[in-house]
Amino acid sequence: MTLFAARISRGACLVVALLASSTATAVAGADTVEYRVLATNKTSTMEKEMQDAAAAGFRFGGTMGGETAFGGNEVAVVMTRIGKAAPRYEYRLLATTKTSTMQRELQEAGAAGFEYKGQSVFSSMFGGKEVVVILERDRDATSKDRWEYRLLATSKTSTMQRELSETGAQGFEFVGMTVGSTAMGGSELVTITRRKVQ
Repeated sequence: MTLFAARISRGACLVVALLASSTATAVAGADTVEYRVLATNKTSTMEKEMQDAAAAGFRFGGTMGGETAFGGNEVAVVMTRIGKAAPRYEYRLLATTKTSTMQRELQEAGAAGFEYKGQSVFSSMFGGKEVVVILERDRDATSKDRWEYRLLATSKTSTMQRELSETGAQGFEFVGMTVGSTAMGGSELVTITRRKVQ
């Protein structure tokens, strides 16, 4: 092997070694993802547990209401934390059997900077069948991050189509829907829409 070839060979090996080292460092330095699963049949308890998790750097991931093998009818929430995330978010959980109450509470939360994250229907021990809505507020958000919400509830899909079209024409975007038998009006569609406050 010539001296020139030997130098090229050593250089190639060095490049490969550096690439392998940087890849290993990237994998080793990748943030781990932690999960916290919360489940309760009391909405007030769920809000407190979500706030506690948020104070530890966790953020809302998803929710579902239903019957579990051990807890009966519960609402379950999954919270996630990536690496050593600092506390940044806070949560508000709304639960009611009346559309008028939910509409008012959504408006109040939106005006306070809370953003819709998820909804479900579940049977609680104390509130009967409730629609549960989870909202999140980013502590770093600006005063411009305000939302106006409109809740639509009907037992007829044709009515929902018309109402969604009307709200869409006013700039409201669809964010979520639950279908189920609720105390709000029997078996119905509960849809939430929102638009940014100008």
